[in-house]
Amino acid sequence: MPINKSPAVNTFGGISSSYENLFKYNLQNVSTERSHKSRSSFSITKEFILKFNETQNPAEEEKLLDLARKNILRCKRKLGLRTLGSGKHVHLPAAWTEVVYLAQCKGEIQDEALNMLYASLDHASFDSDHLPALFFVAESVLYRLCCDAFQQTYLYSVEIKLMKIGYLVFLRLFVFFLHGHLESFKEHLLRLQPYLYALFFSGESYHKYPNIFANVQFILKTAEIICKRELPSESIFGPEENKESSENTDPDVERLPLNQGGYEVSHLLWHCVAAWSCVQSNSSQLNTVLEQLLFHKTQLRKKCWLDSALALLVLGEAAKLNIACLKVLMDLLRDFLSSIVSVQNQEENCKVDDFSWAWNIVYIYTAILAEICLYAATSDLRKTALLGFCKCQSSQKSILPVDTSEKLPELKEASILSLLEYFSSKMSDNCDHLVWTGYYGLVYNLVKMSWELRADEEQDGLRNVIWQTLQKTKDHEKDARIRSAINIAEAELNDPTDPFTRYSSKVSSNGGEEVFSKYIGWRIANALSALFSPSVEAQALPLKEQLINWDRTKYLNQMQKPMKKRILRFTVREHHSVSELPMFQYPDYFSKVDEELTKIIDHHWQEELKIRQKENEICEAKELEDKELEEKKHFQEVMKKREEKLHKQTKPYELPPRTEVIKLEKKLSRSKIEIYMPKIHSMKEPKIQNVRKVFS
Repeated sequence: MPINKSPAVNTFGGISSSYENLFKYNLQNVSTERSHKSRSSFSITKEFILKFNETQNPAEEEKLLDLARKNILRCKRKLGLRTLGSGKHVHLPAAWTEVVYLAQCKGEIQDEALNMLYASLDHASFDSDHLPALFFVAESVLYRLCCDAFQQTYLYSVEIKLMKIGYLVFLRLFVFFLHGHLESFKEHLLRLQPYLYALFFSGESYHKYPNIFANVQFILKTAEIICKRELPSESIFGPEENKESSENTDPDVERLPLNQGGYEVSHLLWHCVAAWSCVQSNSSQLNTVLEQLLFHKTQLRKKCWLDSALALLVLGEAAKLNIACLKVLMDLLRDFLSSIVSVQNQEENCKVDDFSWAWNIVYIYTAILAEICLYAATSDLRKTALLGFCKCQSSQKSILPVDTSEKLPELKEASILSLLEYFSSKMSDNCDHLVWTGYYGLVYNLVKMSWELRADEEQDGLRNVIWQTLQKTKDHEKDARIRSAINIAEAELNDPTDPFTRYSSKVSSNGGEEVFSKYIGWRIANALSALFSPSVEAQALPLKEQLINWDRTKYLNQMQKPMKKRILRFTVREHHSVSELPMFQYPDYFSKVDEELTKIIDHHWQEELKIRQKENEICEAKELEDKELEEKKHFQEVMKKREEKLHKQTKPYELPPRTEVIKLEKKLSRSKIEIYMPKIHSMKEPKIQNVRKVFS
């Protein structure tokens, strides 16, 4: 049963009366901006949604549900969910708008529509033509949160989905802002102001749930930067915020101007994008770029943390392909945590820096590390993200509860199990917000990782370690905040069952839902690479027609293949140090194609061998049958000749029947008795009489 702001799977129904103006405005606005290839009117209207949500007639309800399902299928094709948002049949602005309308239908249609929208925003390319529809999605999501979700007593799964969608939307808006494409959308930004104001004052209700509160903070921080630059006079962020922002700007930190609005990005973000470009081009300058990146690691501790979040996101994408980038990523967060803890321990200095925002960086890092552990290109990268580089004395020590009698563990590296051990050792009722937030994020992402690997038997070792870690946490962790992370993750996935006992059961309706953002980091890294290094890519974001051909050739070849699940025999054992780990590059597209072609040829050859073996068995059986038939005919001919010559039907060397032998014996015995018996009696009778006379 749902409790106050606790995970409960439910939906919102109906359309609020104040939503009519927003519906009509955006319907007219988006329809006029659609291309000539799309239809001029929508099949999903306000009347249809109201009728769908309020009907009580079962027959009419089934008819409306069937119509909604047909529109869901049509939207899937328009979104290009199977082609990563590319193709002649794809029209993202129209599809996003229709999916937002379908999300007003309660029940399974709402869940399916939100899942589709989240998946599309994750993998869609960056195109400035998407901006009107993107603002419409942002306004619709904020409206649903402020006018519906905040009014509810309980926490709903739809709220979590809306927050995740809002995060992706504002992440895309920030990238467009860096390219200078939001200058002509001041009216759209003004329309977002009331909802952002309500979100600012209502977001504290999610303080106990970092998975939601982190998205709220990201939306507000992004809106603050965009609105201050684009709407300096009309911004809802008052002069106090502007003054605070200017005071916290470090004059010693060099920043790079980007767009015409004068926004400057940190060197840390620039070097992370440069590292990504080096990995993509297999450049020999990668080590030099990584050394310079570590030189600017102190910028990760600056209060304007949005650049730092983007830097970690881009470097995380490079870490999925290169182990040196993964090492630098883990070193960045280890140094960040060590510096934060050392500053907070200086109790004698009352003027220490305020690091109340630092938990956002830690939480974002836990999500990035979980994605690396699942989707990295090689098994070494995945294993390292989970276990780390250091040699472990006991492979099971990291998943056992911490013994308080022993010395508290030090953070040697920022792998999943190392961070889990570190944060759990510092947990208490009055621990720092950063500590329990980091612990919360790790446990929350471990639940989703276990669910993601539920049907992948090839990665049973990885799944076993994650599952054992979660079981130990459930058995020994008594803190309500951490147990809430497990409950919310299971409610969000709508499948709180044991992944090891559900192979034979039917997959739930949420089986196709994306639990992690798989592609948005790659899209952002490419977009920022085109912005920072115009000589490598285009000087601006490419148009949609260019992206279609570009996606088919480059993205599908380079990204879809590494994202496929590979054979991974993962065992918890003593693993190599950094110097012993291979530093080779991930094989290119043609090498992977040759390998796959070899596998296909081997497969067909094995099938051909099986067919030939079956044919040989059939031929041998046929030859044996023919041989037996020939022997039978030969035997019949021999018997026929024997009968003609000897007038006997018995086989050669076969005795006659027993009845004939008995008759023959009787005949012979009678003839002997008749001939010899009279002679025997005549000869013996006188002798007998003489004997009698003697005795008499």
